[in-house]
Amino acid sequence: MSAITDAPVSRKSRPLRPVPMLIFGSRWLQLPLYVGLIIAQGVYVVLFIKELWHLFAHSFDFSEQQIMLAVLGLIDVVMISNLLVMVIVGGYETFVSRLNLHGHPDEPEWLSHVNASVLKIKLAMAIIGISSIHLLRTFIEAGALASGKTGYTETGVMWQTIIHCVFILSAIGIAVVDKLSNASIEGAKQQAAH
Repeated sequence: MSAITDAPVSRKSRPLRPVPMLIFGSRWLQLPLYVGLIIAQGVYVVLFIKELWHLFAHSFDFSEQQIMLAVLGLIDVVMISNLLVMVIVGGYETFVSRLNLHGHPDEPEWLSHVNASVLKIKLAMAIIGISSIHLLRTFIEAGALASGKTGYTETGVMWQTIIHCVFILSAIGIAVVDKLSNASIEGAKQQAAH
């Protein structure tokens, strides 16, 4: 055999076959999903404005506890919106196509090192934050359990607390698995370098 036929074919000169092209191109099927999440974020903007107007209109009627609950509701909407941004931007960048925002003054700091693992941890932390706001609202309203003027029960508060703890344990588990995975990859790279 000649040296020409034994030389490896470079990836750039190799034409893509139809099935791999179809599989790789199928990532664009996620685009309508991300557009749908953008529309959902628009709905959250409308909800935020509605809740803010409700708070403003009743600012002289509400008690301090009612104002606190309304503000926690606004924070909850903002945190869910932040979660949507992370999923839309990070998911599109990771699974569909590059955004090519390098050097843009508004590029999110976390986007430069986003991958599926980082996205999982960020999403877990956002879910814990949202769950914390819900739990805080529950604890504030749970003060009225004895009077019966709340929609919460002791069992409901207990289960919400347990679910929140499960979210925390899940996030810790994801972080530990990610750290172990990264350590094994680094170890393999170091062994290959020697």
